[in-house]
Amino acid sequence: MAHHKSAKKRIRQDEKKRLHNRYYKKSTRTAIKKLREMEDAGEAAKFLPKVASMIDGLAKRNIWHDNKAANLKSSLAIHVNKLENA
Repeated sequence: MAHHKSAKKRIRQDEKKRLHNRYYKKSTRTAIKKLREMEDAGEAAKFLPKVASMIDGLAKRNIWHDNKAANLKSSLAIHVNKLENA
């Protein structure tokens, strides 16, 4: 267990950041799931930029790796394009 004042503060800050990151990560995962379950092409096309923005935000704050974010956005765009062409 930490004994220094600065180490105790760091533990408090880390816990606060962990909860903050967990909230945004879970919200984004839920939005991705919602987009993947969509059947309507128009609705999915309107929702895709919002989800992509959420993914970019997580990548920018290093919650997700940049490559993971790029792969997710790519696969979601492919999904929406398949809906539009079907």
